[in-house]
Amino acid sequence: MSKNSVYESIMAGLNEALADAQSEKPILKRHKVFVEPVKVFEADEVKKIRNSTGMSQKIFASYMGVSDKTVEAWEAGTNHPSGAASRLLSMIEKDKEIIIKFPFVKNVMAK
Repeated sequence: MSKNSVYESIMAGLNEALADAQSEKPILKRHKVFVEPVKVFEADEVKKIRNSTGMSQKIFASYMGVSDKTVEAWEAGTNHPSGAASRLLSMIEKDKEIIIKFPFVKNVMAK
């Protein structure tokens, strides 16, 4: 793509946005997006989810990408998972097959 066509494309987009902003009735499509808030998990919920996976605290911690002390604290109610950990717990809670679909932890037989 040449510099002129990039410039022209940008200018066309800006002019379209300006026309939309100045019109009484919107010209451009608008999309409303709702992002579900991150769930706050209680200790018993974390333990229930972990137990449903059949994983020990240590293996579950590896799967979640946190330390085993972190999972221990979640299940004791000392701390609560947040951010990405809460999202992943929500995904596991809604779809138990997710740990099979995304097997970050594999059972390897020792020889």
